[in-house]
Amino acid sequence: MTLKGSLVQKIGNAIMEVARNKGSTWWYTPHMAAASHAITERIPLVDILLEASNTTIMYKIENLAKLSMAFMIPLSSACELIKHHSPSSRRIIILNKTDLANHIQLKEWLKYFEEQKCLVFGVNSHNKDNIKVLLNFLRARVRELPKVGHGDQTITLMLVGIPNVGKSALANSLHQIGRISAAEKGRLKHAIVSPHPGETKNISGLKIASHPSIYVLDTPGVFPAEILDAEVCSNLALTGAIRDCLVGEVDLAEYFLSIFNLSDEYKKWANLSLSGADDCSELERRQKRQYLTDHTQDFIVNKVQRTLFEAVSSFNGNLRDEEIMSRLIKAEFAVLRDAFNLPPDSDDYVRKVAAKLLNLYRTGRLGHYTLDLAPNNN
Repeated sequence: MTLKGSLVQKIGNAIMEVARNKGSTWWYTPHMAAASHAITERIPLVDILLEASNTTIMYKIENLAKLSMAFMIPLSSACELIKHHSPSSRRIIILNKTDLANHIQLKEWLKYFEEQKCLVFGVNSHNKDNIKVLLNFLRARVRELPKVGHGDQTITLMLVGIPNVGKSALANSLHQIGRISAAEKGRLKHAIVSPHPGETKNISGLKIASHPSIYVLDTPGVFPAEILDAEVCSNLALTGAIRDCLVGEVDLAEYFLSIFNLSDEYKKWANLSLSGADDCSELERRQKRQYLTDHTQDFIVNKVQRTLFEAVSSFNGNLRDEEIMSRLIKAEFAVLRDAFNLPPDSDDYVRKVAAKLLNLYRTGRLGHYTLDLAPNNN
């Protein structure tokens, strides 16, 4: 078994064990059960259902039917709940976070969904131009609804999906761009946005268009009561859909590196230079507002990228071998301690390196990844 396979089993089993514990405060909590019930009640009442998904993680087709709410839902694998309540003409798959995905695989997934006659739209919720195009797309779909255009109507869209796929950020962006486009005055409303899953607690409505009035409902992320696939659990955890404390940041960072080391992403950094802030005095760094403790600053990210490139490109060995991959990852943690400017005598440097590495991966600073291939490529 490869190291990636071993980590998938370790991480997946840990999460599935938590999911099986019905008294868990981390999985299908009473709050999530209540949210699921509230969403279910509203599905037949809304005009269009928007199934929001994180484009960086795609479930294998045979696992899709096991989810109780839609997430990367194509074809017959869509959950029975949504199929009974919402015709395909009233469902749109929103592939969010396209800026983080592998661009080739993104095109393959879009092609796949379109071949299955699914309405699908890829979006980066932080790109205003992209949001404008999405808003026009949604308006066009609204105009296709029966009886739209007769009198004053209010159209309701509802965003659903698992935690941390960017539903709230998407709702906020649509609200902001929609209000500006309609030249409406008044205070903008905001759905709560957080990098941590489970922050949205209630269903809230935001206006995104006028004539007719269109509102989008932002909903809490909902998991199924149980997931029986270790790889699905591992990928959910890696992308931040599940709180890191369930598994541990070190195991997740090792899982990411087991994927990264077998990819070609590091080759893009071959021409990066390590010169920069390390050559500056403390005064010069302050004048440039460069801080060695802030791993999100460009000069630190540049250093991390170059360090990883050198670690992988100079390593000899079959990375499909579990022991050899483990040696490389251990070496990467050691050199990343210096890249992140952690003290040599830091007692907890492995966990700190892991936390910083996961943050850079999840924000797209370490390349573009789609964790499952489109079905026609499998």
